[in-house]
Amino acid sequence: MGIHATAIISSGAVIEAGCDIGPFAVIGPKVKMGSGNIVGAHAVLEGDLTLGQGNRIFPHACLGQIPQDLKYRGEETQLVIGDRNQFREFTTIHVGTEGGGGVTRIGNACLFMANSHVAHDCQVGDSCIIANSVPLAGHVTLEDHVYLGGLSGVHQFTRMGRFAMAAAAAVIVQDVAPYSIVQGDRAQLAGINTIGLQRNGFDDAQIARIKEAHKIVFRQKLGLKEACAQLRSQFSEYPEIAHLIRFLDGVGERGLVR
Repeated sequence: MGIHATAIISSGAVIEAGCDIGPFAVIGPKVKMGSGNIVGAHAVLEGDLTLGQGNRIFPHACLGQIPQDLKYRGEETQLVIGDRNQFREFTTIHVGTEGGGGVTRIGNACLFMANSHVAHDCQVGDSCIIANSVPLAGHVTLEDHVYLGGLSGVHQFTRMGRFAMAAAAAVIVQDVAPYSIVQGDRAQLAGINTIGLQRNGFDDAQIARIKEAHKIVFRQKLGLKEACAQLRSQFSEYPEIAHLIRFLDGVGERGLVR
């Protein structure tokens, strides 16, 4: 397919071999695009945007625009995207801000469904699925394999741990621990993402340890520091629990969904 005759490619853009650029797509002067990317009709890629390899940007998606942040004053900031992601129709993802570290970052193999939005300074890991019409506010962190149901939303400065899942229309205003399922407005803990863990190779012993760790954190009515201390004494040699402890150690002012 190559580059369509109606596409607008700025002279400073760097586009490696094997990319397809559709009709009326717009590629800005600071865009750097690896091989094998597919850009659909009317998509807009602007700002200091780096794309890895093998991404697909569907029609009317808009990547690399300036933040919706009144503190932004035109500083040079970035959007960095990895490999093999899909950005469906009307997805919007913005560059970072100086106050937030300057970089919005997307990992590898994520799916952003139609009308989803990633605001400035978000950090999104690998293999995340963001369903239709889901907004991530500024400074949100999603670890790997996070799943957000349609019409859910994530408050600014909130974190979601690896393999966490939010039900449709959940409103997430506090950190969500790894391996958890949350639902509702405001989101509350609904269980453990057992199916997701099984599908991603966790064995029965690992899942059993995660369930026991969640009982300590969420059912024993301990303070968070006391719960983490108990986890360290019982399970810290296991990587899946060590990761949970590190996440809980990082819970800040917004608190934890418990």
